[in-house]
Amino acid sequence: MGRRLELTKFRNLSIDDPFFDSLKAGYDEFPRWFAGKADEELYVVRDDENNSLSGMIYLKEENGPVEDVEPNLPDLHWLKVGTLKIDGKGTRLGERVIKKIFDTAIDRGCDGIYVTVFELHDKLIKLFTKYGFVRSGTKATDNGIELVFTRSLTTTVGDRTRDYPFITLANHKAWLLAIYPEYHTELLPDSILHNEDADMVRDVSHTNTIHKVYISKLALSRLSPGDTVIFYRTNDHKGPAYYRSVITSVCVVEEVRKKRDFRDGQDFIDYALPRSVFPEEELRGYWAAWSRLYVAKLTYNAALSKRITRGRLMDDGIVTEQPRWDLRELTHDQLRSMLELGEVNARIIVD
Repeated sequence: MGRRLELTKFRNLSIDDPFFDSLKAGYDEFPRWFAGKADEELYVVRDDENNSLSGMIYLKEENGPVEDVEPNLPDLHWLKVGTLKIDGKGTRLGERVIKKIFDTAIDRGCDGIYVTVFELHDKLIKLFTKYGFVRSGTKATDNGIELVFTRSLTTTVGDRTRDYPFITLANHKAWLLAIYPEYHTELLPDSILHNEDADMVRDVSHTNTIHKVYISKLALSRLSPGDTVIFYRTNDHKGPAYYRSVITSVCVVEEVRKKRDFRDGQDFIDYALPRSVFPEEELRGYWAAWSRLYVAKLTYNAALSKRITRGRLMDDGIVTEQPRWDLRELTHDQLRSMLELGEVNARIIVD
């Protein structure tokens, strides 16, 4: 069963939906609060099979000090995660939601993000702290004491996961890396092309993760942790590559493994299956058939707002036709030019 993340308004939802039962039980004021938000927007997760709700994310901008928590939060432009509930059902949808929160905060120019959560929601707390949120105080409510977690968007700590989605260029290389069209949108769902069917974005583990696994015969050992990767979606053979091949996404390398770095085929499958586009049977086939097998694990940091064609990159003198574009080193100037053309928010580059 597939699931999709969509933007809607509170008035399009029913407070009587069973999805809201736990929120009504945990927060006495929830029905009144819900009714008062009728014309405001929120993200919901719907199951394709029966259109039922399985998640909601309400985000709100706030300016100035936050005075209803102890200690008060400083006078900044905040994105508040007002309400968040996810029915996981065995997928990694939480990572996709975290990505949406960061994308929204960066796009709106926020200085930081904060969320309040009851201590019993340990899985949610673990998810936020993994991506750099730190406990900053408490909030007293009629329903009990909530913990306050904040994440700065103006400073970094030198850890790629806790600094996500920011990209550090100093002392790291940049690369152009090809991906076939049939795998592109499943692995990088926010980078779906305008001429692709949105139904291609399915709720399977690799689609909903920040962390991606890319498998190839290419010598990915040239990549090092911290390197930046621009994904290049190759020709779909519906026209010349000059017009049809495009750059779509920016990622950061977490680690690279060769075949010999895995104990056996099962170790490789356990590592790759949750975050690659390939089913288990296909992974087993690659393990058996490929003597040259490389695996790169990357974070999915941003989709390019504009997909830039092969032709545009060559015409503007950013990339020459040779050497091949399958795995090609880029200068930092080339990388910056690509991100600028793709209208990626410059804030995510910290140096």
